[in-house]
Amino acid sequence: MHNKENERTLPGKAAPGQSAPERPLTRQDYKTLSLAALGGALEFYDFIIFVFFATSIGALFFPPTMPDWLRLFQTFGIFAAGYVVRPLGGMVMAHFGDLLGRKKMFNLSILLMAVPTLLIGLLPTYATIGLAAPLLLLFLRVCQGAAVGGEVPGAWVFVSEHVPARRIGYACGTLTAGLTFGILLGSLVATGINSAFTPAEVLDYGWRLPFVLGGVFGLGAMYLRRWLHETPVFLELQQRKALAAEMPLKAVLREHRRAVALSMLLTWMLSAAIVVVILMTPALLQKVYGFDARTALPANTAATLCLAFGCIIYGVLADRFGARRMLIGGAVLLAVCTWLFYTTLKARPDLLLPLYALLGLSVGVVGVVPSAMVRAFPAPVRFSGLSFSYNVAYAIFGGLTPIMVTLMLKTQPLAPAYYVIALCGIGAVTALFIRERPLNT
Repeated sequence: MHNKENERTLPGKAAPGQSAPERPLTRQDYKTLSLAALGGALEFYDFIIFVFFATSIGALFFPPTMPDWLRLFQTFGIFAAGYVVRPLGGMVMAHFGDLLGRKKMFNLSILLMAVPTLLIGLLPTYATIGLAAPLLLLFLRVCQGAAVGGEVPGAWVFVSEHVPARRIGYACGTLTAGLTFGILLGSLVATGINSAFTPAEVLDYGWRLPFVLGGVFGLGAMYLRRWLHETPVFLELQQRKALAAEMPLKAVLREHRRAVALSMLLTWMLSAAIVVVILMTPALLQKVYGFDARTALPANTAATLCLAFGCIIYGVLADRFGARRMLIGGAVLLAVCTWLFYTTLKARPDLLLPLYALLGLSVGVVGVVPSAMVRAFPAPVRFSGLSFSYNVAYAIFGGLTPIMVTLMLKTQPLAPAYYVIALCGIGAVTALFIRERPLNT
């Protein structure tokens, strides 16, 4: 991709054959991390808030004569469209991120999320414009999916190429924690709206408020990102004229298939942990274990908070002991905590909160996955390689996981535990084969 004789060492990086000089995180590093995490949290909030108001949206954007089950099915179909388009949006934005700059795509992704979110909150309903209402909703949801497909891998690459090499784990863990807080924020806002307004008021105008707020805050976060700088790694590539000489994704698929396969397997473990433990378990607690919503949902909130802190803790430990060791050790701990959680609840339902909090903390191992994937690809095609691997794997495995676990539950009550434990095994074995290349190569 580039001539090694022309390589120049980045500030804080080591020349070939030398040990890397250490530097602490600077005020600019913390500013970059804070703005990236804030934008990521708001963008994930914008993406996820839809599902909390699916019932209201279904009632307002589809014909009143349509059966309830079909209306809800089509509403979740529009929600799922955002996931389907994530790989395409991520690959397009990553392509230009590798050729034109990380910062440009980083800013574009939040704009592409904030504006559709704001417009969803202002959309006329089926009663006003008929069939155009669900079609416009679908279009805006597709825009959201394209945005989040570029935001997540783009943010991981952006912060990793800014901070010192020995702090990449902390940076990626912090950013992943920010994304988790976005999910939690969506849950809290939805709870607040439904508590402050009557069901009739929510249906009338209350459902619009979280979308309008999300759009406004997203535009505010985009404005704040104006103060971020392009990554030193990309600037060096530009200066050395070492940017990808062809379509970056083409080079990824031809020369880095091993890195793609390993990254997709690690993403499978990540998606299994998040989808089963955080997203599916509240419903499973009610349907399988007999807890009511007032008990299950606060426990889920505690687990999600512990997940956010776990991402940061695991990131710090990965910087100290290496991503490979933390992925293996974290996968084993997650497997143990998963088994303990799902096998203990029947006999000791009083332990739900501490067990779920402990399980959420152990899911924090997913915060190490992005730092491993960032190092798996060379700088000229890093954005494209990470985006393709993560988005395609998450679209496939994130979509199949609920279906597979639900089907397994018909014959095996411990299906969620078995599925997560199996993926922990896959993740631990995959970690044995990861390579941690220098960030500026």
